[in-house]
Amino acid sequence: MDAPTILYGAPHADLVETPAAAVQTSPLIPGSTALEALPDASAAAAVVLAPPGAVERAAVLAHALRALKAGGRLTALAPKDKGGQRLRKTLEGFGCAVNETARRHHRFCTATRPVELQGLEAAIAAGAPQVARGLGLWSQPGVFSWDRLDPGSAMLMESLPALSGRGADFGCGAGVLARQVLTAPAVSVLTLIDIDRRAIDGARRNVDDPRARFLWADVRQPESSSGELDFVVMNPPFHDGGAEDRGLGLAFIAAAVRSLCKGGVLWMVANRGLPYEAALTAAFARVEKRAEAGGFKVYRAQR
Repeated sequence: MDAPTILYGAPHADLVETPAAAVQTSPLIPGSTALEALPDASAAAAVVLAPPGAVERAAVLAHALRALKAGGRLTALAPKDKGGQRLRKTLEGFGCAVNETARRHHRFCTATRPVELQGLEAAIAAGAPQVARGLGLWSQPGVFSWDRLDPGSAMLMESLPALSGRGADFGCGAGVLARQVLTAPAVSVLTLIDIDRRAIDGARRNVDDPRARFLWADVRQPESSSGELDFVVMNPPFHDGGAEDRGLGLAFIAAAVRSLCKGGVLWMVANRGLPYEAALTAAFARVEKRAEAGGFKVYRAQR
């Protein structure tokens, strides 16, 4: 069997060509192969849509180089304002000779993997799963609010009553909110759902409770909805690839509606400036704003 091409992320077809049989390795695409699990020198080529975070980006590029055979071709790209201007320096720091071009607001770097590389181990270790000091929990660079308690989540945690029945945590991250939900003895099952495999991996380590279930999935997809839940808690994202996307929160609200039983309750925190009130009022029988401070709002919505 020929050595595969590995793909990290989903770059637009107009930006770079990738083989149809490329092995997807992004943790943000459910069902993908873990890049860190690929054997050393096992891939013929790699195409990487580099993530914006510096530590995460360096770790991904280091893993891609590790997985390439000597002489294999790496193509890395990123928007200029989201890490693209630092791609070349990072790759040269690993010992690569880099060709760089720019078009369509992106930087493109190509390199042939040299026989000898340097600095991979340190970059990989910095971007690996670790106990984050600001949380005291397992997390990983690239996960939402990976090394600190997000203030919106903190406000939601302060507002939550003791919940009961079957529930879900949409966009669970490393499991901070879920840990509090599960302090209520009347909760029978809590499903932690996140599109980021790294978040689910961290949550599995952080949430040690037989009532917890873990699901690597996109909550926006209908197959992630049950229609049987008594409650949903969530701090929905509003950025996609670094750009604000208010549609994400609206999609999370729609998913909550599909997932809740009649009378089921959604507890949600959102940035004050995001216009979710109309969607909540249209979808739920009763909507209450339970808290507002520090640029955030907490809603309780009942079907």
